[in-house]
Amino acid sequence: MKNLIAELLVKLAEKEEESKELVVQVEALEIVVTALLRHMRQSEQQALITDIEAALDEAKPQSQVPDRDAELLNQYIKKLLRHPRS
Repeated sequence: MKNLIAELLVKLAEKEEESKELVVQVEALEIVVTALLRHMRQSEQQALITDIEAALDEAKPQSQVPDRDAELLNQYIKKLLRHPRS
């Protein structure tokens, strides 16, 4: 029983480490996107945002992707493009 609990704790720690790594990757990408947007002219920013939003609208999620997941992705991308980090 102790071995099982120890194994579960090790797996939990590994998952937590993977989760932290993904959070760091997402934050790094947010910083990069924000910096890129800030260095673009307003008209270029708007053109890029329009192109990305059009591509999102055209992309149809596959049946195995839950609607909620697709909507979360869509909302997050729009938030990132329209209201980048300060």
